[in-house]
Parts: sequence; C-alpha cells; structure tokens
Amino acid sequence: MPISGMTGFGRAEGAQGDWSWAVEARSVNGRNLDVRFRGPPGFDGLERAARDGAQARFQRGQVTVGLQGKRAEGQVQVRINLDQVERYLEATAALVAAGRAAPPSLDGLLALRGVIEAAEPDADPEAQGRLEQAMAASVGQALDAMKAARDAEGLALTGVLIGLTDRIAQLTAQAGALAGEQPAVLKARFERRMRELIGDPAGLEERIVQEAAAMAVKVDVREELDRLAGHVDSARELLAGDGPVGRRLDFLTQEFMREANTLCSKSALANLTAVGLELKAVIEQLREQVQNVE
Repeated sequence: MPISGMTGFGRAEGAQGDWSWAVEARSVNGRNLDVRFRGPPGFDGLERAARDGAQARFQRGQVTVGLQGKRAEGQVQVRINLDQVERYLEATAALVAAGRAAPPSLDGLLALRGVIEAAEPDADPEAQGRLEQAMAASVGQALDAMKAARDAEGLALTGVLIGLTDRIAQLTAQAGALAGEQPAVLKARFERRMRELIGDPAGLEERIVQEAAAMAVKVDVREELDRLAGHVDSARELLAGDGPVGRRLDFLTQEFMREANTLCSKSALANLTAVGLELKAVIEQLREQVQNVE
C-alpha cells in the first residue's frame, strides 16, 4: 500500500435503545504508537476495543479516541439524599440558633453538593453487552475514517517527498560537475601564491604539482557524492514500496545530511559550497516532511 501520514481525524455516530453516542478519533505525529481512550463511566471494555483497533490499523502516531454517550431523558431517576440534607442542617444548627445565620431555604439546600443524586436504572448485562458491541463498532468506523484521512495525507506527502528527493539528485549532480574543477583551481591558486612569495626558483613546478596533488586528495568529494547518489536511489525505492517507511526515511535523511556536511567542509570553491548549502537546506525540508510519514 502507498505510504501513510500520521495526522488524521475520523468521526462516527450511533444509537441503540435509549442510548446515542458519537466517537471521534484523532492522531498526530509520534515515534511509536500511543493510544489513549476517553469514554463514559461503566464502559471500560471499550478502551480495549480502541487499543486493539488502533494497533490493527496503525504502527506509529499518537492516537486519541473519545466517546461521548447520552441516555434518553426519562431513563435517569432523580432522588434527594435526605441523609446529606440532615448533615447540612446539623452543621448549621448552632449558627442558626445563635442568630448568626438565617435558616436554610429549600432551594438553597437543593443546590448543595450531594443533595440531589441521579441514578440510572440497573442495566441488563446482556443489553449492556450488546450496547458495548455497538459502540465498539462505531469506534472501528471512526478509526477507519481516520485511516482514510491518514492515507490521503500520505498520498499528498508522496509527491512532496519525490520532488525533494529529485532536487537532492539534481544538486548532487551539480556538485559533481563543480567538484571536478577543484584540482585545477587549487593548483593555480597554490602556484600563484608560491610565485608571489618566492619568485620562480628551480624545482618550483615540481613542488607545486606535489602540493596540489596532496590538496586535491584532501578535498576529493567523490565518495560523498557516490553515497549521496546511493541514498537518493534508496529513498526512491522506499517511496515506491509498500508499508510504513517513516523510520527508514528518517534514518536516511540523517545519512543525507552527514554527506552534505562533509561535502561543504571539503569544498574549496565558493560555488561548490553554495550548492552544498542548498543541498543541506533541501535535506532539512525532506527531514521535516518525513516526520509526518508513518
């Protein structure tokens, strides 16, 4: 399958009996797969469904699955906790008797924490199981929608990554053409400097050739250029292959940058250095985009 991104969103809704719910799944970049679930009390089994579903679909990314459920009105029983009311009355009785506080009103008591309680009717275990299965199906639908979004992001990223890889190949070729000029330029530069310092004594030409050859060895970048070309081929193979390739592409960008740094450090020509610096900038752009690849 084509490469996939790591940013996505999916939503699914469902209803069964007197329950209705909505599931939202989101994901962002992550080095590994990290799944988090938030759901209503009493539905702890759905966390396992969310984790298993995410692990079956993804290998990397920070995934958050949230489920909000609502029960139809009329199914919730409301009662007044008289024991809690008595506690409040006892706690304020001394203040009321001393005239330091007015007797509590009914609406004031009802507004206190713990006085009004909402209790749902006892759930049928079989009905509860069917409800959780329906909610789990919605979790799967939300994850599928999120996967489609991540695949769409991966499709868009593929074009960007191919373009950046092609640009690296072009700059590598330019660097190769310029690098061939380095020995002659170094020889001419050294010869000019030596003649300025010591004139034209016997044996100078031989000395110039020896020193120029030694300097040419030090600035030889053919190995770096060969490795850059090899990395370009590897990147193209990964982008044309199947399955998650984000980790391998991330490692490859590090190798790209290592060779580009060496190229710049060995450069003795301003135009070759300029190409090396542009090469590093493009590699950095590639690295940033690769962070979005699963």
